[in-house]
Amino acid sequence: MAGPGRGLGPRGFLTDEEKQNMPKVTKELIFRILSYLKPYWPQFLLVFVAILLSSVVGLLPSILTGRIVDEALVGKNMKLLIQLLLMAFGTLAVSQVIGVMESYINAWISQRIIFDMKNQMYDHLQHMPHAFFTSERQGDIITRMNTDISGVSSVISGTLSSIVSNTATVVTTLIALFTMSWQLALVGLVVIPLLILPTKSVGKTRWKLLSESQAKNDEMNQLVNETLSVSGSLLVKLFVREKREYARFVAVNEEVTKLNLKEQRSGKWFGVVMGIFTQVGPLLIYFAGGYLIIARADPSLTVGTITATVALINRLYRPVQSLLNIQVDFTRSLALFTRIFDYFDMKNPIVAPENGKKPNLHLASIRYNHVAFSYDPEKPLLKDVSFTVPGGKMYAIVGPSGSGKSTVVNLLPRLYDVQSGTVTIGGEDVRQMDLDYLRNGIGVVTQETYLFNGTIRDNLLYAKEDATDEELERACRIANIHDYIQSQPNGYETLVGNRGLKLSGGEKQRLSIARVILKNPEILILDEATSALDSISETSIQEALEHLMVGRTSIVIAHRLSTILKADNILVIKDGQIAEEGDHESLLAAGGVYRELYETQFRTILNMEHD
Repeated sequence: MAGPGRGLGPRGFLTDEEKQNMPKVTKELIFRILSYLKPYWPQFLLVFVAILLSSVVGLLPSILTGRIVDEALVGKNMKLLIQLLLMAFGTLAVSQVIGVMESYINAWISQRIIFDMKNQMYDHLQHMPHAFFTSERQGDIITRMNTDISGVSSVISGTLSSIVSNTATVVTTLIALFTMSWQLALVGLVVIPLLILPTKSVGKTRWKLLSESQAKNDEMNQLVNETLSVSGSLLVKLFVREKREYARFVAVNEEVTKLNLKEQRSGKWFGVVMGIFTQVGPLLIYFAGGYLIIARADPSLTVGTITATVALINRLYRPVQSLLNIQVDFTRSLALFTRIFDYFDMKNPIVAPENGKKPNLHLASIRYNHVAFSYDPEKPLLKDVSFTVPGGKMYAIVGPSGSGKSTVVNLLPRLYDVQSGTVTIGGEDVRQMDLDYLRNGIGVVTQETYLFNGTIRDNLLYAKEDATDEELERACRIANIHDYIQSQPNGYETLVGNRGLKLSGGEKQRLSIARVILKNPEILILDEATSALDSISETSIQEALEHLMVGRTSIVIAHRLSTILKADNILVIKDGQIAEEGDHESLLAAGGVYRELYETQFRTILNMEHD
C-alpha cells in the first residue's frame, strides 16, 4: 500500500485525512469489488486451500519439538531423535513449498486483476471528453491509472490473503495449544496484550516522526526539482542566487536529518522493550509449567509439552497483531477501490448515437445555428452564434484573445457539445452523426503541434497506418518538409524526441500539416500559428496550408493578415458573439471591431513582415 508520502499512515493507524474520507461500506461497493475477483474464484480456492494446509503443516515442527524432548532426549533414543528431526525438517520444507505456491498463485491473480482494470481504465479514459483532460490534472490521471490500480495487488496478495492466513494460523494454533494444555495456553495468551499495547503506543510516536520527516523530504525534493531543473538552474544563475538556495537546502536537510535520527532512536528503544516483552511469555509458561510439574498438579504435563507450548505461543504474536489491524487494512482497501471507481463512474456526455448518420462530407456546407456554450454555467462563452460556411469555401475567424474562437471550431468535431442551438454539416446535426465517421472526415492543424516520442515515420503513420512510402513522401513534399527529412542521417526514421523537442517549431508544424494531408479529410480546421516562426518557416507553412485547403471546406482561426485576405469571408468574434461578418475592405470601412484589430494586431504584424 501507499506510504506516508501519499497520505497513508503505517499499518495499524489511519491518518486524520483517511478518517475524514473514510468510504461508506455498502453492499453495492462490496459486490462491485468482488466482481473483479469472481473470474478467478478457482485460483482463489486454491490459495485458501494452500493457506489452510500451510497453517496445519506449520504446527507440526512445534509439536514435534515436544516429542523430541520427551521421547528422544529424555528417552535417550538416537534413532527416534534422527527420525523426529527429519520429520520436522520435512514439514518445514513442505510448509515453505506450499507457501511459495500460494504466493505464486496470489501474484498471478493480482496481476491478472490489475491487467483487467488497467485495460478497462485506459479504454474508459480514451473515450472521456476533451473537457475531462483540460480540467483534470495529468498527475492525477496517471496516479489513478498506475499507482492506484497497481495498489490493488497489495489488497489481493496482502490484505485479503493476510486476513485468511492469519485467521487460519490463529485458529489452528489455539486448537493445538488447548489440546496440549489448557492451563499453559491461558498463561501464554495473557502475555499477548503486553506485546500489542506498547506496539500501538510506540507505533503512533514513530508514525508522527515519520510523517514530519516525509513532509520535510517533500519540501527538500521540491527545492531540488525547482533549482536543479534546466529552467530553474538558469534562473538561479541569472539572478545570482546560488548562495541563497544553498542555505535553504542546508536548513531543510538539517531538519530532515534530525527527524530521521529521532525516528531511528525511538525504533531502537522500541526494539529493546519488545525484545524483553517477547521473552516474558516463554518465561511465564516455563514458570507455570515448572510449577505444575514440580507440584504434580498435572501429572500428564511434560517438559516437551512446555517446550512445544512456548513455540506455539511465539507463533501467535504476529498474526494476532495483524488481525487487530483488519479495520485499517479494510478501510484502506475500500478507499483504494473507491478512488478507482470514482473515475469509472465519470460519464462521457459526448457519445456516438446508435446507427449514427454518415452523410457525404465532400464540399458540404457547415452551419452554426443560434449556438450557445459555456464551460462555467455562470459565465456564458458563446451566445447565439450563427453563420454558414458554404461547401468548398475558406472562412477566417478573427477576434481578441479569449473571445471564443477556438471554442467555436472545437464544437465541429464534437470535442465539446453545444448547450443550445445546432451545428450541422450538409444539413445533418453533428450530434446525430457517427462519431468516428465525423472525426475521420475533419482534419485539424492545432496551434500547439503535438508529436509522439518516436520517429518521423511513426508520427506520420498515425494519420494513416497503411500509408506507402510514396504517400508519405507526397504528403511531406506538399507540406514542404520532405527535403529537411531527407537531409537527416536517418531520414524518415529520425527520432523527434519527447513532444517533438528535437525539431524546430516550423518543422513540427509542417510535419503536423503532412500528417493531416495523409488523413485526407473533407473538412479542415486550422488554428494558424506562425507568429513565433522565422520568415522562411512561415512562408513554407503558408504554402503548405494553401495546398491543403484546395477543394476542401475550411475554417481558419487567422492570426496573419495574409491569410485573412485570402479568405472567402471573415467572421469577427467578440465576447462570444459574431460581431461582424464580411470581406476585408467592407469590415475596414465599417470601423468596428475588425478595424480595431487591424490597427492593433494585423497591421503591426504586417509591418514586421515588411521589415
